[in-house]
Amino acid sequence: MHAASVPVFQQMLAALAGVLSKAEAHAVDGKIEPAALLQARLFPDMFPLARQVRIACDFAASVSARLAGAEVPAYEGGDATFADLRRRIEATLAFIGGLDVAAFDGSGARELLLRPGTPKERRIGGQAYLLAYGLPQFFFHVTTAYDLLRHNGVAIGKKDYMGAY
Repeated sequence: MHAASVPVFQQMLAALAGVLSKAEAHAVDGKIEPAALLQARLFPDMFPLARQVRIACDFAASVSARLAGAEVPAYEGGDATFADLRRRIEATLAFIGGLDVAAFDGSGARELLLRPGTPKERRIGGQAYLLAYGLPQFFFHVTTAYDLLRHNGVAIGKKDYMGAY
């Protein structure tokens, strides 16, 4: 479970940080107000870029924490600048990188309780949580962040999206 989660999150978040750096350079070079990119959406009912990045980080941290039996961390930083988003990614990478690999043992068979005490409370097995919920959610938000930047003219491609593997 660790091998199917943490290294995947690490690869994609590192790539996302690189994409954000290219987006910031694109804004500077094109004399584009950074907020125009940070608040970009593909459609009015979608979350903007900054929130896509924040949610991707939240999924990487919360999925990893739950599988490891650790407390889900709260991130107190903002997301008003590209630097803020890169700090959020760095904090997420530090958190998931610090989890004990052995803590993931048996997590595929462990039952997890999501949103306890709310109308959306749900019990789910660890393997289903990772493979059918956590990873798809994470990839949706990383991909949407990439798509928003590509749509707005940032010169990025598949290699940027994938990062080092």
